[in-house]
Amino acid sequence: MVDLKGQYENIKEKVNQSVIDVIESAAFINGPEVHQFQKELEEYLDVKNVIPCANGTDALQIAMMGLGLKPGDEVITADFTFAATVEVIALLGLTPVLVDVDPVTFNIDVDAIKNAITPKTKAIVPVHLFGLAANMDEIMELANQHDLYVIEDNAQGIGGYYTSKDGSKKKTGGIGHVASTSFFPSKNLGCYGDGGAIFTNDDELAHIIRGIVNHGMYERYHHDVVGVNSRLDSIQATILRVKLPNLDLYNNARRTAAAKYTKAFEGEVNIITPTCFCDENDSNKENCDCHVYHQYTLKIVNSDRDALVAHLNENGIPCGVYYPIPLHLQKAYLDERYKEENFKVTNQLVKEVISLPMHTELDDEQIEFITTTIKNFINK
Repeated sequence: MVDLKGQYENIKEKVNQSVIDVIESAAFINGPEVHQFQKELEEYLDVKNVIPCANGTDALQIAMMGLGLKPGDEVITADFTFAATVEVIALLGLTPVLVDVDPVTFNIDVDAIKNAITPKTKAIVPVHLFGLAANMDEIMELANQHDLYVIEDNAQGIGGYYTSKDGSKKKTGGIGHVASTSFFPSKNLGCYGDGGAIFTNDDELAHIIRGIVNHGMYERYHHDVVGVNSRLDSIQATILRVKLPNLDLYNNARRTAAAKYTKAFEGEVNIITPTCFCDENDSNKENCDCHVYHQYTLKIVNSDRDALVAHLNENGIPCGVYYPIPLHLQKAYLDERYKEENFKVTNQLVKEVISLPMHTELDDEQIEFITTTIKNFINK
């Protein structure tokens, strides 16, 4: 699904030297590389504050802790996403409220959010799923109307843009009150271990979060807030510093591969390709900046998706089903509040979606083999 070794070969010398430099400095925790990466990512994202941490799940949890959410507060998020998004809500004693998603974008459905808001609702967590931004204009409008926080889950969307109704553009992660991301190795910007970060333009919130990530300390042995131990180590930071200048190139390579996949599937009525929001009259969709294709996810309709998965595996083609079980049906998150009629889209998507290999090293021969194998199976 990803070719991290191939990507590494192109930056090998810089990565190796940067890691050696950190080891020789012995500044392994909160060293200069972490602080420099923080500044560079702030500049790249055009946000005032980046607070690095140990992983993307911690980033989500710390963002919620920083906002002062209390047990019993309701947090609305999408049913169709990875469990980390709802996991941290439950861990903090908050009340997760799962809602359905849009059948085209796979992102949280704004009408479903509207129907889920109650006097106990305190926050919305839109996930920029598979690399496509959620409908942030309408989500922010809802949040303003009801005095809610918006926490962007940007683990799959880093480097992507959202274009507002007024034509202005902003990178995902800088639109809500606070955002989180993951630097898991397979992410568009990935380190060689675990890592994450929180973003915010709110200086006061950033100050609180900086204490939380470091045991609640602003001064050594003075614990002003309840905190956790969640720090990005210097070796991961230096690897991310090498990769960050290449992130736009990496995302463009993904867009190019996605455009080739989509073109290969033209006319296939049983294969629905991912959407993006660039000008539909522009045939050069790889220049679109609204999608960073963390995953290239098809919908297989009127055919057997699971049989296709088996067929691809038999032919040595990796693929993934993200996500096979809705969160509202996971044992850990079962709740009598949830009614199946409220999750019609998610319940259908889990039967239809399949993600194809997507990374910066995909070549034309691989794409042709993958798409031909799929089309031959679908049309047999």
